[in-house]
Amino acid sequence: SVTSPSHMNVPPHTVPDFSYSSSEDEFYDADEFYQSNDNDEGESVEEHKSVIMHLLSQVRLGMDLTKVVLPTFILERRSLLEMYADFFAHPDLFVSIAEQQDPRDRMVQVVKWYLSAFHAGRKGSVAKKPYNPILGEVFFCHWDLPESEDPASSVSESVSDGPLPWSSKNSVSFVAEQVSHHPPISAFYAECFSKKIQFNAHIWTKSKFLGMSIGVHNIGQGCVSCLEYDEHYILTFPNGYGRSILTVPWVELGGECNISCSKSGYSANIVFHTKPFYGGKTHRITAEIFAPNDKKSFCSIEGEWNGVMYENALFVDTKKTAIVKKKVRKLEDQLEYESRSLWKDVTTNLKLKDIDAATEAKHRLEEKQRAEARERKEKEMQWETRLFHEDGECWVYDKPLLKRLASQRH
Repeated sequence: SVTSPSHMNVPPHTVPDFSYSSSEDEFYDADEFYQSNDNDEGESVEEHKSVIMHLLSQVRLGMDLTKVVLPTFILERRSLLEMYADFFAHPDLFVSIAEQQDPRDRMVQVVKWYLSAFHAGRKGSVAKKPYNPILGEVFFCHWDLPESEDPASSVSESVSDGPLPWSSKNSVSFVAEQVSHHPPISAFYAECFSKKIQFNAHIWTKSKFLGMSIGVHNIGQGCVSCLEYDEHYILTFPNGYGRSILTVPWVELGGECNISCSKSGYSANIVFHTKPFYGGKTHRITAEIFAPNDKKSFCSIEGEWNGVMYENALFVDTKKTAIVKKKVRKLEDQLEYESRSLWKDVTTNLKLKDIDAATEAKHRLEEKQRAEARERKEKEMQWETRLFHEDGECWVYDKPLLKRLASQRH
């Protein structure tokens, strides 16, 4: 039997005295990224069970997770903005969308890249949660693709007007920004100049407490643009669930997602299946790809989003597909509001297992954010975003490849 959380004596020092989220934002579950040889993941969960029980004493079923004290030890040592970069951990699968000659093959490749995009961000055995990005926080990185076969080609040239002037035409460049605090919205953009392909997305996370799990609703959409074909593939994201939060937490994805291209008429329907209560597999996906105006799909895929997926033959094997390491500038070269620079004191102290110092560093960041918000309110100033702007329901990168190429033609 479990003692009722409201009657537990939790030693005061184990519960940090602050709201996890800077006022009303939510929290998002993911896995440990910096894989170390720590064998204490299970122990840490056991050791902090009393803290989690205290956390549970503050929440009700279906409640929005606002102003909930969350112990620092379950943080993942990186920002949510950096986690979104993991959508491009297989940059070769992304750029090969633009290499397909036929619209049907391009749609199949979009689905292949999309299905391979979730496993890299969720690798550890224990679910951890990234830092909630601070308003105005940005994250930059790039991935170098294997060099082009043609030695005379100029792919090593940098893209001076691109998102990352230091990356080459053959790289995939990535930028992300926390564009809103209420509600918490992250926007991100990626491009590969040499392949004339770009991706733009925004995600608003909304969390609910569901008993022994936490549900994160990912509201928003992404758009893959193949500029040479004038095609735009609009896609949505699955919801995330942090399960077994009292024992060894793990993440699963759930919900129905769609990908559609209005120009070619191709579309895909992808279902992330949550594990049934009794029996059943975890991390299962099924996907159907449809030709224009067809009710019957021409391609059916099933498997696990963090394992192997089949479409009669092998479709994609995430366990054998190498993850390309992203390149991030050294800390000393970063702007103060870049993710790793902004959170460095929290990250360092979490690595050193100094939870109190990590909590204190996090508190300073959040307090600074609150003070700046108060100051803007007093001066009646609007927050100015850095890299993205609002366009209807979406957040769009200010200088996408599409726009830059169009201005070169005129």
